[in-house]
Amino acid sequence: MYVRDLMTTDVVTVRSDMPLKEVAKLLLERRISGVPVVDDDGALLGVVSEADFLRKEAGDPVQRRRPGLRWLVHDRHAEEDRLAITIEADRPLSEAARRMTEGRIKRLAVVEDGRLVGILTRTDIVRAYARTDDELFTAVSDAIRAVDGLRLVSVDEGVAKLAGTVASASLARSIFDVVRGIDGIVAVDDRDVSWLETDPDPVPGWTGTEPGMEPGSRAN
Repeated sequence: MYVRDLMTTDVVTVRSDMPLKEVAKLLLERRISGVPVVDDDGALLGVVSEADFLRKEAGDPVQRRRPGLRWLVHDRHAEEDRLAITIEADRPLSEAARRMTEGRIKRLAVVEDGRLVGILTRTDIVRAYARTDDELFTAVSDAIRAVDGLRLVSVDEGVAKLAGTVASASLARSIFDVVRGIDGIVAVDDRDVSWLETDPDPVPGWTGTEPGMEPGSRAN
């Protein structure tokens, strides 16, 4: 799943000359915690969030020097501290989650050629894990379609049960990783998967998905 699959495209934005009071009213009315600041061409300049109002209340001198939101995009201190963290629409959802975690932020501005095209929030990512088992069944089926000998038995509460015999241990490992990486899949039940050959050069340190299991121990 990619950023474009979950991002919101109908994005509320503000201009840098909007008074903070109007921004506060907008956040409350829309029940959002932050809003992107753009110029007349739609280029992203930054993001103003609830945290900025805390700075205001605390008497941040940066905010006293310029009217409206101009401090956000014109002051060096603000640029270092408050510029939006962005991501492209074609990036994997896992990358978006990593950027949010590393940056300790609640949202990412989605851009194309420097222009704002959407917003992705933590809630959007959580929504991916609320996909129904039927939706996940379709996603897993698509992912393993090209693997000869492997079939999807079921998806129950996000756990994908696989069965069948594949060519090698490394192929089994690879497909297990692919399925685990599907957004919404919480675990893979591969107890009914076996392989025909143990690889000449098995992946170092891998002994199957169950403790103590040797590669190829499920082979027929």
